[in-house]
Amino acid sequence: MEKRLICINCPIGCHLSAKRESDSAKWEINGNRCPRGETYAQNELTDPRRVVTATVACDSAIISRVPVRTSEPLPKRHIDQLLNRLYTMQIKIPVKRGEVLIADVENTGVNVVFSCDCPR
Repeated sequence: MEKRLICINCPIGCHLSAKRESDSAKWEINGNRCPRGETYAQNELTDPRRVVTATVACDSAIISRVPVRTSEPLPKRHIDQLLNRLYTMQIKIPVKRGEVLIADVENTGVNVVFSCDCPR
């Protein structure tokens, strides 16, 4: 099996080719100009993760939504469930940037934190 990827670790954007034999768990990566490309491809093919950014409704008279993000990349399989949860929440202000809204999303060790201060 062969897959093609573009590395996003730096502006070069190496075009990667990943091959794996059916009985092997590890991918053979080609096309990377540095070791980060191989690491990126291995992670993307075995456990893809993304930083999630969203907004949460709040009780402020000034703004209706407050931005939030994950503290680290979250496994893609948990993203839809997290977004559904965030878009149905309503928080009370004030909140501070970096304050945890949701701790340990789906037992991944990843937190959802506020992206800015929102005073009363």
